Amino acid sequence: MGSERNKAGSAAEAAASHIERLILEGSLRPGDQLLPERELALPLNVSRPTLRQGIKMLEDKGLIVSDTGGARRVAPLASSIADPLIELMSTQGQAVEDYLELRATLESMAARLAAVRANDVDRAMLTRCMEQIDRAYAEAEPEQEAEADLDLHIGVYEASHNVVLLHIMRALSGMLRKGVFHNREKLYARSEIRNVLRDQHRAIYDAIMAHDPAAAGKAAEDHMLYTRRVLGEIAAAEARLEISLRRIQGGHLSAREKDKARERSKS
Repeated sequence: MGSERNKAGSAAEAAASHIERLILEGSLRPGDQLLPERELALPLNVSRPTLRQGIKMLEDKGLIVSDTGGARRVAPLASSIADPLIELMSTQGQAVEDYLELRATLESMAARLAAVRANDVDRAMLTRCMEQIDRAYAEAEPEQEAEADLDLHIGVYEASHNVVLLHIMRALSGMLRKGVFHNREKLYARSEIRNVLRDQHRAIYDAIMAHDPAAAGKAAEDHMLYTRRVLGEIAAAEARLEISLRRIQGGHLSAREKDKARERSKS
């Protein structure tokens, strides 16, 4: 009897470990819904009671959660960085600069690794990402271009086969989609920037496909340095516009506009 319990416990641990490995390597992503018990037990080669034991282990570790409908999902692990400090940092110009500086380093490293480590499956995935960018570019849809842009960057991290880099990028991607550090759609609203970004993404993709780590790393770094520069130019232009508007309106504290309105009504 005790032997049977030990076997069931070992099988449950093995099932839990298998799912853990899939989460760690990024095959199971935050928010992914697991198959129903009957279907999930088959590839894991365990009974449903044993599977429940394994799932309970993962729930206790915070790796698996159940939604209101009872479905089990991968917990939102490293999918965003919600610390209030991040929100505070995003309002500070220097912190945004530091973030983009970090991205330049990480992107270059990931692209170099992808050029060396990407396999046929990875290259097919990157090709689909690049095709999405080309389609969004042709349709001139800023929102779709911004999403396709992010998908390619995540794809490069996946192709790097460095799980730490991948999960860092997935955490950053949550902030990017919410526009925490900058609004990506502002970049794609300007045709001259759109053209450069599409060409830069193509250069990263081509270098990875050519197995050229030096070219891939340089293309990724150049892309982030360009993004950093144009975001600075956009922020400066917006700041100048705000000042001009405040001058016209007296900083919303002057009676100047009311006086002008009265003068116009008399004439």
